[in-house]
Amino acid sequence: MKAILFDRFGGTEVLREADIEVPQPGPGQVRVRVKAAGLNALDGKIRSGMLEAVRPTTFPAVPGGELAGVVDALGEGVSDVQVGDEVLGWSDTGSYAQYALATTVALKPAGLDWQHAVALPVAGETAERVLDLLGVAAGETVLMHGASGAVGTLAVQLATARGARVIATAGPANQDYLTSLGATATLYGEGLVERVRTLAPDSVDAVFDLAGKGALEDSITLRGGTERIVTIADFRAHQLGITFSSGGQERSAARLAALAEDAATGKLVTTVTAYPLDQAATAQQLSDAGHVRGKLALTLD
Repeated sequence: MKAILFDRFGGTEVLREADIEVPQPGPGQVRVRVKAAGLNALDGKIRSGMLEAVRPTTFPAVPGGELAGVVDALGEGVSDVQVGDEVLGWSDTGSYAQYALATTVALKPAGLDWQHAVALPVAGETAERVLDLLGVAAGETVLMHGASGAVGTLAVQLATARGARVIATAGPANQDYLTSLGATATLYGEGLVERVRTLAPDSVDAVFDLAGKGALEDSITLRGGTERIVTIADFRAHQLGITFSSGGQERSAARLAALAEDAATGKLVTTVTAYPLDQAATAQQLSDAGHVRGKLALTLD
């Protein structure tokens, strides 16, 4: 099968297309003919070797942690899906490939296309996990740093659905985008504390940092301490006494199915920019640079 892989750490130049063996599902797994693969910032961090100490890589490695596609084969003990079912979920093997294995998948609603389906597994789990960690409730004000990406797009909508007010930061090009999602948008960078205090004179109740670009100090100032601040992007968190949350432990097929239904009916908006599989390096370059609006995905015929 065709796949994108890398056999050494480095920039996007280490990614290459290759023909590799089709994986065989083990107990509890399904094999999926991939129609779309989600691309996340984590993919570039793994490729660069940045996470090798905590997430060792076996070469050659196929990137990609989420997929949408058609169930092609069943492992022993699988009874909740059938061959031919259209699904979305998390890949056990890299998803930048024609076939991938998965343990946790949800049925894809007929009204949801492949690209928008693959925008949900990682971003949805991350957004819900952090909002739960922060204990976001109705009537509260949440500050989100760098909210225009895939996780932020969902987090803004999920927080407002809980009855919270969201103040979200992004660059100039994404101010209207965040407003359209239901947030009060403002610019990041110098003067942020003053801008947020003007927008929320009674302070913010919680902070969700998706940017990882030096916003934690301002967050501590705005919160008057380190409580109810969570980052998914700034590795200095522990030095500052702030919670760093990483994903993958709370994969729920039921919750993913609910998000997929909301996306199919238009209750939940997803924004996707897609590239064909053979342009994976180009897509990862965009991801590495940041400032992506919504989700990046790779599509396969």
